[in-house]
Amino acid sequence: MMNIKTIHSLDTEYSADSVEWCPTENSQEYFVCGTYQLEDNKSEELVLPTRRKGRIYLFKYDAITEELSKLDAIETAAILDQKWTEIDKKPVVAAANALGEIMLYALVSDKLTLTSSVHLNPDIDNLLTLSIDWNANEKNKQLLSSDSKGNISLLQLNESNLNVVTRWNGHSFEAWTCCFDKWNDNIIYSGGDDTSLHVYDTRIHTKTMTNKSHMAGVTSLLSFDNKEHILATGSYDENLRIFDIRAFKNPLSAINLKGGVWRIKPDPVDKNLLLCACMYHNFSIVKLDESNEKTELVGEYFEHKSICYGSDWCRKIISNQMVMATLSLNELATTRRNTCRY
Repeated sequence: MMNIKTIHSLDTEYSADSVEWCPTENSQEYFVCGTYQLEDNKSEELVLPTRRKGRIYLFKYDAITEELSKLDAIETAAILDQKWTEIDKKPVVAAANALGEIMLYALVSDKLTLTSSVHLNPDIDNLLTLSIDWNANEKNKQLLSSDSKGNISLLQLNESNLNVVTRWNGHSFEAWTCCFDKWNDNIIYSGGDDTSLHVYDTRIHTKTMTNKSHMAGVTSLLSFDNKEHILATGSYDENLRIFDIRAFKNPLSAINLKGGVWRIKPDPVDKNLLLCACMYHNFSIVKLDESNEKTELVGEYFEHKSICYGSDWCRKIISNQMVMATLSLNELATTRRNTCRY
């Protein structure tokens, strides 16, 4: 099994569920950590709705000295997901929050600066933005989102502002996850608590396929930028599945990871290695073979003491060391492994 060593472990105060390393060429040492906290507002005379507060941390990791620095902390509504992109060749992170909003923050001088925000649907109360994903088209930058009412929204970036282009109801319960196809950004995927995995074509504004092979809610999706037609899914049923969308009824392969698969992140060097956050079990690394028909567990990280939620790889590689960040309730850890082992 792969040797994974802890470098740092720290308390995030609030529950931590989203970590994303910046992929931009000269900013790969930065990452953001999103947190949430339930705050009950109760009195003898009046019971108010539960408030979900959160915080976004900005960290910088020095791969040579292995020093980790906390640079910024922003008080927000609870953060459910975050994704980086480049706007005007500068790193910008989108943050999905528990007010049904998507906030854009630019990375400027080791700080996060709010540049714009959009509400997915102001007509709906208690709406949570659950998942977001940028497309890969630099000339036509779009963002996809899913929410707690089962809706999927497609947004367009105009200069530095996001606007909702279209929205539809995709799932009868929470739409936990969504993503663009890495090879065709007209094709999008969504997964929900209703156990459904849907495929849509935005050119004809319709659902083209549905998969019902998951035994519980679909919680995570990954379209591979090195494997056309291949899609990975995670589910509360504890299985990581690999699909060929041209033969969508049954998966090419599946592996039970003993915990609900909340995140799936490909290794930036060997994209057949998948880092999976497995909720009540651990963080697992799974190796996918070239045929996509065999999955093998090659690494496990058990150091977290609570629910395993957030995970991501640093894109910067120093001395053949790959660095990861992982999150559980109230805890962030950075770890490393050797790239030459597999």
